[in-house]
Parts: sequence; structure tokens; C-alpha cells
Amino acid sequence: MNTLLVTSTTGSTGKTAVTLALGLLAQERGATVGYMKPKGTRLQSKVGKTLDQDPMLAREILGTDDEMHEMEPIIYSPTFVEGAVRGREDPGELRERVAEAFDAVSEGTDCMLVEGADELTTGGIVDLTDPEIADLLDAQVVLVADYAKPGDVDDVLAAVDDVGPDRLLGVLFNRVADAAYDQVETDVASFLESRNVPVLGVVPRQPELAGVTVEGLAQELGADLATDAPTDDIVERFLVGAMAGDSALRYFRRTKDAAVITGGDRAEIHTAALEAPGVKALILTGGHRPPGAVLGKAEERGMPVLLVSSDTLSTVERTEEVIRSGRTRDQRTVSLMRELLHDHADVDSIVGSPATDGDDGPDDEAA
Repeated sequence: MNTLLVTSTTGSTGKTAVTLALGLLAQERGATVGYMKPKGTRLQSKVGKTLDQDPMLAREILGTDDEMHEMEPIIYSPTFVEGAVRGREDPGELRERVAEAFDAVSEGTDCMLVEGADELTTGGIVDLTDPEIADLLDAQVVLVADYAKPGDVDDVLAAVDDVGPDRLLGVLFNRVADAAYDQVETDVASFLESRNVPVLGVVPRQPELAGVTVEGLAQELGADLATDAPTDDIVERFLVGAMAGDSALRYFRRTKDAAVITGGDRAEIHTAALEAPGVKALILTGGHRPPGAVLGKAEERGMPVLLVSSDTLSTVERTEEVIRSGRTRDQRTVSLMRELLHDHADVDSIVGSPATDGDDGPDDEAA
């Protein structure tokens, strides 16, 4: 059995899409694929009552029928972390729980995919970082990394040291902008290879994977919807409404496919956002509900109004992370990532070569 743990240098690198796309590619090669995410971190409920959505998507896309508590044995919620800090969690028992779940999910599989947490160091308080889980499950590690500037190689090398040379299968650069693509494919790849760090692929940034649906953004922010409006529009950027109303309207009219973030008590900003055709959603912070007139106008225009309890700064930071990651998780996203990996990554080295009988995958995979 080929066991792969997919982790990343930082959060929001497209790790879920990469993991599930690798699963599709392995299935096309005739492999029986299993999936688990030992530490569930993508939770809507801060007390961990809601399961991580990534295993649910994996079950749908890969067609598995494993139990959720086996696919995700640890709910890594703030409540869990607080309990661990206070000594209420036994690392040995947790390791045993993960190992038992892995044995159950991996039974009968040829390729077992283990998705890491938001960052490879998550889980350190219970001795279950991604590198420690790789050791526990005897997995090879695919390290997904962003690249925007040469200094990002420092983060890659630090992550490689954490993983260790015996566990590392290689580095996969994802969402590389056109301006940096040649540099990564030549200079950066050559440098890393000289350090005995294999580069498995360089995946270009795709506009189709940029941004996030309003629905997805609401889920990530834990927002309540104050209007009954469609939430399938794509948001590719955000604007902060911190100016006077007239200035805000001129500012908002110059953008497109944007969400406006402002305090729930800034009615003049709300009104300006509602008059700008490029604004797709209004995110109101501080737990304040806007006036009825604002909600009425939003309903007329069909604009979603999202209410969050966090302050504006925290909301801006989280929104920036979500939009940057292109965190639209669905079948279309994974299918597109499958195409990108097929064209830009050494898939054979990651999940194995295609079946030799020619009957287990599409024609382009048999070449």
C-alpha cells in the first residue's frame, strides 16, 4: 500500500484540492483509494460539534463509505486545544486512536491519502504534528508550497527539515503566478534539487480557482446570512469600508467581484456598497445588525449580507486568507486540479504508474 501524507508550508495552499485530485488520478490508474484527515481543523463550530467538511467532500468525490469518526478521529477545535494545554488529553491515547482509524480506513486500499492540518506544525501540543503522524502511519510526505518571492524558499527548507529526508517524497509548488513560474521551474527547482529536495511539480495559478463563492466565504467566516439572496457569486477581492459615504461609493464603483467589509453600524457605507454593481456581498462586523432599510434594499438587489461577531481587523485577515486560497471546495475545483496535476506534476512518482492493461483510465493517462 502506498501511503501519502499531503501537508503544506502554511495554511490555504490548496492542499485539499491537491489531495483529492491525487485520489482521482490514483483511481484512474486502477488503484483503490482511501482517505483520512486525522486532525479536523476546518470546523464551523468552535466547540467542535460540526465535523470538518473536507472528509465529507472526500467521501463524495472518491466514493468511499468509511465512517466519519474514522476518517477524522480528532476534532481539533479550540475547545480541544484548550483541554490539551490543561493536560486533559493523553497524547498516547490520541496516537492510538489515529492509528486504529487509519487501519480501519486503509483496509483493502492500494493508495491511502492522509490530509494534513492547516499547517504542518498543528498538533504539536499532543505530539501529533504532520511529520509525527507521517512517522506513526509510515507515510511518505508531499509538501505543498506557495511561491511569491525567493524568500519563500526559506519556509520550504524549514518544512523539509521538520519532515525529514527519509519521509519526504518531494515538494509540489501550487498556484504559482505567471511572473514567477519560469523562476520556480528553473532556478528554484534546481536549487532545491541541489539540496536533495525533489520537486514534484510546479502548478500555475488558474483564474478559475481564484476567489471563493459567497456561500463558501460565509462558511469560512462562520457568518449568519441576513438576507435571502443567492450565494453562488464568486468573490475575488475585498474592500474595507472605512471612509465617508460619498468617497466610499466612488471607491466601490471602481471594483468588480468584491465583498465589502465594514462595521454593522456604518449605514452610509452599507448604502454605498449596495449601489456599486461590482460588489457581490456585504460583510458586517462587530455583531451589529444593520437598519431594516438597508436589509430591505439588499433584498431588492439580491445581495447577500453576512453578519459576523468578530471585529473588522480579524474579519479582514480571515477574508484575505480565504480569498487568497481560492477555497471553493467542490467537484469542479477538484476536477480542474486533477487536470493541472496531470499536466504539471510528476503524477507517476506520487501515486504510481498507470495500469498496464489499458482499461483502467482515460487515454491520456495510458501514455
